[in-house]
Amino acid sequence: MDKIVFIAGLGALFAGLLWWSRRLPGERWQIAAAIPVGESHGGRWRGVNLTFYGMFTANAVLLAAALMLIMLGSLGISPFQVMVVMLPLISLSAPAARLVARWVEHKPATLTVAGAGFAAILLAPWLTLLARACLDREAAQALQVTPVLAALVICYTLGEGLGRLACLSFGCCYGRALVACPDWVQTVFKHWHLVFSGETKKISYEAGLDGLAVVPVQMLTLVVNGAAGLVSLYLYLNGAFTGALWLCLIAGGLWRAVSETLRADYRGGGRLSAYQIMALMGIAYGILISLVFPVVTAGAAPSLALGLDTLWSPAVVLSLQGLWTVSLIYSGTSRVTAASIEFHVVRERI
Repeated sequence: MDKIVFIAGLGALFAGLLWWSRRLPGERWQIAAAIPVGESHGGRWRGVNLTFYGMFTANAVLLAAALMLIMLGSLGISPFQVMVVMLPLISLSAPAARLVARWVEHKPATLTVAGAGFAAILLAPWLTLLARACLDREAAQALQVTPVLAALVICYTLGEGLGRLACLSFGCCYGRALVACPDWVQTVFKHWHLVFSGETKKISYEAGLDGLAVVPVQMLTLVVNGAAGLVSLYLYLNGAFTGALWLCLIAGGLWRAVSETLRADYRGGGRLSAYQIMALMGIAYGILISLVFPVVTAGAAPSLALGLDTLWSPAVVLSLQGLWTVSLIYSGTSRVTAASIEFHVVRERI
């Protein structure tokens, strides 16, 4: 019962955010703060923008990291053992978000979560095996490849779904204009579409689609990834690790491949984009890994209470706060927008 309540709570969170997310395409929800960094001319200051993109991305990373601790903690794996796998994994896969985008889209200031996710899926099994070799025998037995990979894929899927709020706020990962879509697509999204506003939104300066109705790809991803991730999470917490992995891999990967056809931003050349190829390869690779490293049924079933208890530690809380802060700065410091700031005294309030 506790597992159903936990997942229902997460589902309610996703549903509430889906309802609220229709505000994010507005101009108001792009820049969260502007920090002065140097004097300009005429008494003004040059500013660096911190974006809501970074804030929503940091929230998604925080949720994914907390869920990873809970899921692996439910198997009796300590936070330290989780960190032995996750710290090198994050260190190696996070730069792929920028490197893959630069390779595919030829833009130096662009990020793609697909690149980081694909790198993480590739590396996770081998880093898990390396961690098993470094830990004592009892800890190594609990740290199995397939449950770790399943937890990672589920957390990534839910994190990507939540992270689409960031895309809505910045105007990236945008869908095709309805007027350029087939009639059946226009009919489906006639009453459920998005309209972005603001000259600094990516959809505006890159494609000139601000003010036009576009396919709500970001919201669709929030729905599909959220549903797939939550169902897979339920399977995981009930001990069906391989089923949870396969469901999440297939649903998330196929949706990534399909959703690319609904997007209008540049995804690279070729009939299949690099992101579609990575999604399909990720499905095959993950299934293969689960067959090569099957789950050894040993020990008790996952305990949600035990997993939640892993968060009840000052070290874990501080680590999560640090991860949120680093994610905010890394993804939220805008390189494609700037600010000109002017300060003045409100004489009437002196």
